[in-house]
Amino acid sequence: MTNQRKIAVIFFLSCLLMARCASLKEEGQVILSQVDQISEKDKKLITMTGETLRTSFQDLTDEEEYYLGRSVSALILSRYKVWDNQNVTNYLNLLTQALCLYSERPEIFAGYHVLPLDSEEINALAAPGGFIFVTRGLLRLCLNEDTLAGIIAHEIGHISARHGLQAIKKSRLLEAFKLLATETAERLAPDKMAQLTNLFEGALDDILIQLVERGYDRRAEDEADELALKTLKKAGYSPLGFVAFIEELARQKTKTSGLKGWFSTHPDPQERLKKIKKEISTWGKEIKISPNRLVRFQKITSTWK
Repeated sequence: MTNQRKIAVIFFLSCLLMARCASLKEEGQVILSQVDQISEKDKKLITMTGETLRTSFQDLTDEEEYYLGRSVSALILSRYKVWDNQNVTNYLNLLTQALCLYSERPEIFAGYHVLPLDSEEINALAAPGGFIFVTRGLLRLCLNEDTLAGIIAHEIGHISARHGLQAIKKSRLLEAFKLLATETAERLAPDKMAQLTNLFEGALDDILIQLVERGYDRRAEDEADELALKTLKKAGYSPLGFVAFIEELARQKTKTSGLKGWFSTHPDPQERLKKIKKEISTWGKEIKISPNRLVRFQKITSTWK
């Protein structure tokens, strides 16, 4: 295990072991009753020490999801270099803060954070807990702020729907929490701690592989698009910017084969276009691209050409 991976896994595991739950007494007894071969003494000890047990990552608190996302983000940054451009970073974060207010999940534990990646790969990634990454190559394809808003809104949609958490294999999770239930954190033997670390390392890998290599399934991508369009409409951004971006992706895909990034982790652009245009056709009054936003976008983009 590399140093970056080791730090990420230990960081998340430490945060998880220190987690506390206000309704622990009621919740803990239900979960503990489902665990085989555990003494009454251990049940009481685990409840008293405040260990929060889960049967699904869907039940993780916002705080736990945040620390999981930080660990996944650390692994992403071991693969990609951060683009050190403060103007771009500030702009991306201001745009994201504005958009998330109109999303299905405007408030999360530590808010939403965006980092630009110094890569010509065309891609955007969203880790659990509000962490979004956008590559330099993708930014170059954006024609205006409405286009960029559509991309960010799509990634916020993944976070709102907790798609990243769904990537974790349930069997891996159940085994990890059963181990926590039968061995209190204070007396985990070295071999058990190693086993637990490996389980959570696997959980982080599940998410990383989903984000960077495989991508989400069609259902998740369609849901993220639907949520993005809702966010854009509420925030007053034109969906035509997002449409223009998907159309450009379709052109890029026909010109070049074997592209990585967005092309390997997202559905066929033409299929997405059909669904997006169908949804937009029901909006009625057209939302036009704001000239003021275009000027602002052009001022910022002059720094990343």
